Parts: sequence; structure tokens; C-alpha cells
Amino acid sequence: MRPDARVETRTTVPSRRPEVVSAARSAAFRVLLEVGAGRAHSDELLHASGSGAALERLSEADRGLAMALVMGVLRWQIALDARIRLLFARPESVVVNEVMVALRLGAFQLLHMDRIPAHAALSESVALVRAAGQEYATGMVNAVLRKIAAGPKAAAPKIFETIPAMAERLGHPVWLVERWAAAYGRAAALAICEAGQREPESAGVLAMMEGVPMMDEGSRLVAELAAAVVIDTSRDVRVWDCCAAPGGKTAVLAARLPGAEVLATDVSRRRLRTMEERLGAMAVSAGLGGSVRCLAADATALPAEEGVFDLVLCDVPCSGTGTLGRNPEIRLRLDAAELPRQAARQREILRAALGRVAAGGRVVYSTCSLEPEECERVVDALIAETGSAWRRVDTQSLLDELRERGVLQGELKDAVRDRALRTLPGVHAVDGFYAAVLERE
Repeated sequence: MRPDARVETRTTVPSRRPEVVSAARSAAFRVLLEVGAGRAHSDELLHASGSGAALERLSEADRGLAMALVMGVLRWQIALDARIRLLFARPESVVVNEVMVALRLGAFQLLHMDRIPAHAALSESVALVRAAGQEYATGMVNAVLRKIAAGPKAAAPKIFETIPAMAERLGHPVWLVERWAAAYGRAAALAICEAGQREPESAGVLAMMEGVPMMDEGSRLVAELAAAVVIDTSRDVRVWDCCAAPGGKTAVLAARLPGAEVLATDVSRRRLRTMEERLGAMAVSAGLGGSVRCLAADATALPAEEGVFDLVLCDVPCSGTGTLGRNPEIRLRLDAAELPRQAARQREILRAALGRVAAGGRVVYSTCSLEPEECERVVDALIAETGSAWRRVDTQSLLDELRERGVLQGELKDAVRDRALRTLPGVHAVDGFYAAVLERE
């Protein structure tokens, strides 16, 4: 079958010869099929347990390889697809999911995994196609991957690289990279893209903290910032974490404010139950301070009897574009039309949070998004709506306090913009986060 052939229909043909596909590649193939079909998220599949879990029965080595294959293909999918389709005479050819996933797996191994023999990457990709009942496509897969194996590993960037070329080379949607270049500058956009292609590592920006769940340092930085906004801890303090699951930030608040009454709410009862179990285990094993009470509730409809709070952490659901190194498939699913929908919901949540802050109290609004619609513009809209009732607190003073206490240890140069925290992947040694602190006058 020629590489320019159109492959739209499924034709199941019995295998001509028995072929063995490694357990790791087979598991990675199944996960990527599910993700590509939009039926599940990679994180859920890679860490699932039970009889249907793709990785649970693998050896430790195979599990590691399968996870590397899945995350690598998702990170590089845009660049891989561009490289693969260059080898089609008709780049617009429609290719069924099984065939395209096998091509991506093979191309990723050939281009990005030095320890994988080329013959193994090629032969097992062909075998995956055959085992999936797509016998008709085995010749095309073999031909395309042989050409990739014979070609250069990667094209070097030109002296001047356009934004679309940079986005394709580094596996990101052009429309996102154009936005980042406009908001943060070309150099920052390049750093964000490069960070999105690396496995996130703990950079030691924050001092180790015992008794709280493992979380990325960006999330913990937001929680530490929120705990630091409480000025007077000598009296009873009421705290509301209004979008609390999975509970890491709640744990930090409880640990840093041991005398506080902490209400943790989430709209998902399933996620809230998991969070309650985690917090309960920590309370026993680590003596977690504070009184944490969990309640299933929409942040925009907290029961009136819950009253008002001295601190509200409003860490809203968002696009997650600041975490693409950790969650690579976001770039494959997100479209620009989603941002206004997210922003509308975020404004509703912040509006509700502001309505539950006591006089002199503070609210921390945060996201793991790089997009202004979900960050600055949400805060600006609510400030304009509420008039002079709120003042912006300079987060630089809070970061300085965290550094004096030894909590903040790493460099966060120029991480404050217009008094709000704004970290950028690749520029700062944490994921991309935004946090604004507002105080009721």
C-alpha cells in the first residue's frame, strides 16, 4: 500500500503470521487508542487499578516504558503527525485511529528514544496494526517508518523561526503559541514550549513539607501564598477552599493554619470522598492541624448557613495550559472557543467567593492557566463589577514573607505582574500559575 493511499474504512484480515508485541507497547497502544478516541484521560488510564487497568499487570520495567511511550507520544503528537504526513503524497489522507496511533508510536521511538532498536520500533508498530485488524495498512506503516528511520532525528531550528514553525517543531498548537508570544514575548513562548516537552521535575523552589500529599510545586506555592494572607492567627479563623479536590491545597492550609476552621467543598462527590480519605489518613499519620470539614457543594451555591470567611481560596477549574508538561493531551483537546466558556464559569465562582468574605477578609483567586481570559480578565471584571469594595494585595510582599520564613527557597525572578503571581513554565522552575489576592475594604 502506497503512503499516499486513503485509509478510511476498516477491513479485518486474519494475521498472516504470528507476531509478538511487547507488553509495554501493547499497553501503550491501548491507552493511546482510548485517549485518541476521547474516551478517557491518560492520567486516569495510566494510574487506574482493577481488572481493566492497562498497566497494572506489567512488570516495573514494562510499566515505565509504557508510561514513557504514552506521555512521549502525547507531548510530540503534533510534531509527529507533521513528520508522518510529509511522507504521504496526499497529506489530507484520512487514517483510522489504530493506524495513526501505531505510526506515532513507531515514529516517537525512532526519533526520541535512543535505546530502542529501530527494527523493534518498526516491526512492532506493523504488528500492532495487524493485530488491530488493519492488515491493509501494514505496508504503508512499514514504508513510512522506514523513511523516518533513514532520515534525520530532528530538523534544527532556523536562524529565524516563525511562530508556526516553532509551534510545529515543539509539538504545540499554533494558536496557543501565538497567544503566548503576544502575552509574554517570543522568548518566553519558546521557553514555555520547550518546558512542555520535558518531564516535570521537582526543582526545590519550596522547602520540603512533611505531612501533606505530594503535589507539584506550583500548586503548593499557591496554597502557601493563600495561607500567608491570613494576617491575624491569634483569633478563630474561618477558611473556605471552594474547589478543593484533590485536597493538596486544603492540606497545606490546615497545616499552616492549625487553629483554623477549614471548610473544603467540591462539586464532585466522588472526588470529595477520595479527598476525605486522604485528609483523614494524614490527620492520623502526620497530626494534620486544623479542623477540616468536607462538603459536597457547587462553589456558586454554598448554603447560606455556612456564613462568611476570613480567607477564601478560589482555585478554579481552568484550561490547564500552564501544566502541559504534566498533562500533554490538553494541547490536543483544547480549542479557543473553550476559553470564553471557562471564563464565564470562573467569573461565577469568583463572584460567589467574594460574596462570602468577611470584612477585612481576603480571597485568593488562582488558576493553572496561561490565558488572560481565565486570569487577569476574570479578576478585572469582578473588580469593575464590585466597585471600590476590594483592593489588590501585592503578592510580592507575600513571596518575601515566604522567603523570610524559609518556605520559598528557589528563584522566582519577575514572577509578579500587576501585583499578581504569574509563573511561566521554562521561565520559572514551576508550572504556569496565576494567583491574585483581593482584600475586602
